[in-house]
Amino acid sequence: MEECRPEYFEPESFLVGHRLVFEPAWYVIHTRSRHEVKVESALQQKGLEIFLPRITISSRRQGRRLQLKVPLFPGYLFVHTDLEPSNYHKIIELRGVVRLLGINGHPSPIFPAKVESIKAIVQSDRPYYPWAYLGQGRQVRIMEGPLAGTVGLILGRREKKRRLVVAVELFQRSVAVELEDEAVDPWS
Repeated sequence: MEECRPEYFEPESFLVGHRLVFEPAWYVIHTRSRHEVKVESALQQKGLEIFLPRITISSRRQGRRLQLKVPLFPGYLFVHTDLEPSNYHKIIELRGVVRLLGINGHPSPIFPAKVESIKAIVQSDRPYYPWAYLGQGRQVRIMEGPLAGTVGLILGRREKKRRLVVAVELFQRSVAVELEDEAVDPWS
């Protein structure tokens, strides 16, 4: 089986005068337990672009059935920023933020295709749900239908259904969505 390429990369940076400027990229914020919505709200008030994917679950409380929207990846959300020192401090100084995920203690951006794929899955009318993390496999891109452009791993047919799994290596979580007859192409 072919190994996936890592989903993180070095952000684009360049010098303007004597100042290093970073291009905006997607980063993963690790939050304290059940603080995702508070952190999302606080960062939106600071003008940052946030993505907190949610899933609807059934809950029974005091004899009533409720439909609740909860984070798809508990404890994590995505932020799109240039991560200059001022933005970095806006993020890490918030109550409820544990850290920005990265490698060797340095925040690492993830490929925009991963975030866009998760957004497409959440916005589609297809059922989706958390899935066990898959670290290896052959990457494919959906070519048609409501999930066109989505990148992930295809799981084989089971009961005539295929699943596309989008895995985020940085925090080892995945989301799966059921496919119908969408065409797929290898993606590298």
